Amino acid sequence: QVQLVESGGGLVQPGGSLRLSCAASGFTFSYYVMSWYRQAPGKERELVAAIGSFGKTNYADSVKGRFTISRDNAKNTVYLQMNSLKPEDTAVYYCNTDRDRTYWGQGTQVTVSS
Repeated sequence: QVQLVESGGGLVQPGGSLRLSCAASGFTFSYYVMSWYRQAPGKERELVAAIGSFGKTNYADSVKGRFTISRDNAKNTVYLQMNSLKPEDTAVYYCNTDRDRTYWGQGTQVTVSS
């Protein structure tokens, strides 16, 4: 069955950077679109970025130019490089796969604060 384990979150000052990782198992990783979502307190979960099996990417307008999604099919891992972080990026970040869009891991907390 699908398993996704997110890591790499933490506390960072505004303008700082973090790199999130999501290790996938239980399916043929390279076949499927992988995405990052986030959910801030009191808000709905929103799509941050997605990457297709051949590397095509798309981003939410709020993160374009600051975040970069990438994948390593040999390691069954998807990454989210986050630069120039802002307080409004504070949220729990989750990865997701088109293999099973109902599955959500535990997420990783990102807090941007001085």
